[in-house]
Amino acid sequence: MTPHIGARPGEIAETVLMPGDPRRARWAAETFLTDAVCVNEVRGMLGFTGRWKGHRVTIHGSGMGMPSLSIYANELIRDYGAKTLIRIGSAGAMQARVKIRDVVIALTASTLSTPSRAFFREMNFAPCADHGLLERAVAAARARGTPFHVGGIYSSDVFYDERTDLTEALTRHGVLCVEMETAELYTVAARLGARALAVLTISDHLISHEALPAADRERSFADMVEIALAAAFD
Repeated sequence: MTPHIGARPGEIAETVLMPGDPRRARWAAETFLTDAVCVNEVRGMLGFTGRWKGHRVTIHGSGMGMPSLSIYANELIRDYGAKTLIRIGSAGAMQARVKIRDVVIALTASTLSTPSRAFFREMNFAPCADHGLLERAVAAARARGTPFHVGGIYSSDVFYDERTDLTEALTRHGVLCVEMETAELYTVAARLGARALAVLTISDHLISHEALPAADRERSFADMVEIALAAAFD
């Protein structure tokens, strides 16, 4: 056990999918895993371990933002031996060609700062995905016929961002979308020797101001979860 994860030794799989919302962790476990068992509910952050096509998988919430994700990623890798962490979450599109319901597979994640920034001092570390996971996610998206994009994303420190100048600069430089966790996930995984990837569903659009209706989110998010699972094991 750790201060934030109540699972016993051996109850966390080597492959962990990490949605931000603990309720989405429950939904994904009930939808995609067999024999899923709740292994953590400390502070309401739910984690479940079960099997997908015979492979052992944990789906564990990360909370919102990089400080929260950093806690869980560190403890999952360091204390429970997780070797592959894949973020599954929503994002806001920053390019006109990226549409609502599209999947974004994050190659890199730019950010203003992360909880790991102090490690690098004056260095601007470039957090990036594990290449093998990324290749398999691309193959899985193509096989499913899911519209997808691969490239750089932006991990923001804040949800209510009023830096329109920064948004414009990132859009001009081809950043695909904005979310709040991936840069720290990639950094922690690199530091601790684990593999990491983020597979994201576009739920909102910063240019068109469209938003995915709540009733449609579950169906659209299913593609993202299937792609993440295939990337880990197929």
